[in-house]
Amino acid sequence: MFALNFNKTAMPIFYGKASLTAFLKALKADNSKVGFVPTMGALHQGHLSLMQKSLSENDSTVVSIFVNPTQFNNPDDLAKYPRTLDVDIKKIENLDPKIIVYAPTVDDIYEGNPTSQSFDFDGLENQMEGKFRPGHFDGVGTVVKRLFEIVGPTNAYFGEKDFQQLQIIKKMVSKNKLNVKVIGCPIFRQTNGLAMSSRNELLTTQEKEKASLIYKILLAAKAKFETNSAIAVTKWVEKSFEKNADFKLDYFEITDEAMLLPVIRKNKNKKYRAFIVVFVNNVRLIDTISLN
Repeated sequence: MFALNFNKTAMPIFYGKASLTAFLKALKADNSKVGFVPTMGALHQGHLSLMQKSLSENDSTVVSIFVNPTQFNNPDDLAKYPRTLDVDIKKIENLDPKIIVYAPTVDDIYEGNPTSQSFDFDGLENQMEGKFRPGHFDGVGTVVKRLFEIVGPTNAYFGEKDFQQLQIIKKMVSKNKLNVKVIGCPIFRQTNGLAMSSRNELLTTQEKEKASLIYKILLAAKAKFETNSAIAVTKWVEKSFEKNADFKLDYFEITDEAMLLPVIRKNKNKKYRAFIVVFVNNVRLIDTISLN
């Protein structure tokens, strides 16, 4: 179903894949490039920066807003996830009213069977978030693959904050031979360094200011990694959070970027990255930084 009559002023918004694909088919007739930004809504400046990049590199841009049930292993998290469709649409329209919005129902995506496909991501799914959220990346792979099949984008844009997810999507595209280029984009941060996230809205102003410590510790860890081992840096990070009762460190890991395996011994030919997950008043915050 198409919500608005598409003209020079109305932004095209679709709630069903049939009308969206028909609309996109006409756009693609001239071999134009289509950019795609998949989101779960609760949009912030980080999402908008992905859209801006897509707008600058493609002839058309599609943004999906869909809270995907198959990537939540905790039903309470799914129930509490913010749903702000009207506000999200207004933000997109203010950025560029020519952006195409796809806001499907669960039935439209899963056709009455909201279950995950099983994927083999060559072990990427077993690291970090995979240890704490069983089945999460099968859900991510399922919905992203489905969205790619519906939209048929030339380029798709993802933030590097969820770097493990980014690597898994690239692996899924490669193994399934999908004709789409996956582009990772830099983390968009608040002025105090806190990585932009929909979960930030669950924090008070004071908690957001305190949470700036996460990025400060990541920057310090990057500096220490130049002359110290991964084990030594990890221990320093753990002790830093032990001293602060406002935070509960879920995990901190230093891995290689390609396979996300923990670093045993540094190799000058490899790229490394630090990953951190911290609870601030029961709000789970994720961040990462390149160490090279």
